[in-house]
Amino acid sequence: MHRVDPITNPKEGNLSELFQKAESWMGFLPNDGLTMAHKPAVLTSFFELAKAIYSDGKIDAGLKRMIGHISSKASGCNYCSAHAAYGAHEQGVDTKKLGQLWEYQTSPMFTDAEKAALNVALKASIVPNQVNDEDFKILKKYYDNEAMIEIVSVIAMFGFLNRWNSTLNTALESIPSTFYESLKKE
Repeated sequence: MHRVDPITNPKEGNLSELFQKAESWMGFLPNDGLTMAHKPAVLTSFFELAKAIYSDGKIDAGLKRMIGHISSKASGCNYCSAHAAYGAHEQGVDTKKLGQLWEYQTSPMFTDAEKAALNVALKASIVPNQVNDEDFKILKKYYDNEAMIEIVSVIAMFGFLNRWNSTLNTALESIPSTFYESLKKE
């Protein structure tokens, strides 16, 4: 049960175009966005941030979603974990690989570069932050400064989302929920 009800008329008013973009981008209307809409400046600012973080860059879109999943799961946010897993799948990450995401350190399905990024995502999402200089020494073997900023940007964005959705007890939509439940059976 939501602690703050989402708006009920997203296709009306000043935010309608933003919600149309979000729906076409995600495949459904996100309840967290519908809740953020009570404070339109927060929603529009967050949407621009998410666009910037998910824009084409040096980090693959699927890896960005896997980073989001690891970050969210480590933070205990089921809503964001499901969204990120569904998003990774939509970006072409195989369900078998997603099913082994928590075994990334030992699974042959992950490259050393992915392992380094996912390790930083996990450690950065634990409170207090567990990332150390050695983690970045390993990360720097595979990524330049711009790529590392992309990785940390995803982690930081999900930090916001994890707190938002866990605090407000945001209800998970049926599309990511159904996918996430099927993934657990893999």
